[in-house]
Amino acid sequence: MIHCHLARMMGERKMRVADVARETGLSRATITLLYKETAQKVDLEAIEKLCLLFECQVGELLELKYA
Repeated sequence: MIHCHLARMMGERKMRVADVARETGLSRATITLLYKETAQKVDLEAIEKLCLLFECQVGELLELKYA
C-alpha cells in the first residue's frame, strides 16, 4: 500500500487544500483525494508540482508500506 504524507506536510506548513490548489494549479479534488489517501491513481505532473511546492523528493511525499 502506498501512503501519502501530504496531510502531514500541509499541517506542518499550516496550509489548507485551497492554499495548495492555488500554489500548484491542481484541482481541489485531486488534492483532497491525496490528503485523505483515497486516490486510486495520481498523475506524475501532480506529484511533481507537490514536490516542488513542498521542496521534497517523491519518496518523502509517497511511501510504500508493506502489509
